Amino acid sequence: QVQLVESGGGLVQPGGSLRLSCAASGSIGRINVMGWYRQAPGTQRELVAEITSVGITNYPNAVKGRFTISRDDAKNTMYLQMNSLKPEDTAAYYCKAKLGIFYGSREYWGQGTQVTVSS
Repeated sequence: QVQLVESGGGLVQPGGSLRLSCAASGSIGRINVMGWYRQAPGTQRELVAEITSVGITNYPNAVKGRFTISRDDAKNTMYLQMNSLKPEDTAAYYCKAKLGIFYGSREYWGQGTQVTVSS
């Protein structure tokens, strides 16, 4: 079992910045990949950023160059630094942890944190 708790969401003006945090607990050593996803009303959940256990990162074009994913293993926490925010970044943001193949590649999700970009 892995438990994930997001924090750091809120209201920000266009062009502003926010940093989201995802605190992990439980069977952390079994995690292979962690990621941030977002979902706006009426849309499908989409990948925002992901990072592997060895630090390889991946971003979709929509956020590349604006968002940075990182992890602090000493604090069991993953971060998403979001800069140059746009109204279209408004969504509920979720963190996800995926266990390694040996552990069945099981996925765990946090409860989400709302990000609203508006003037």
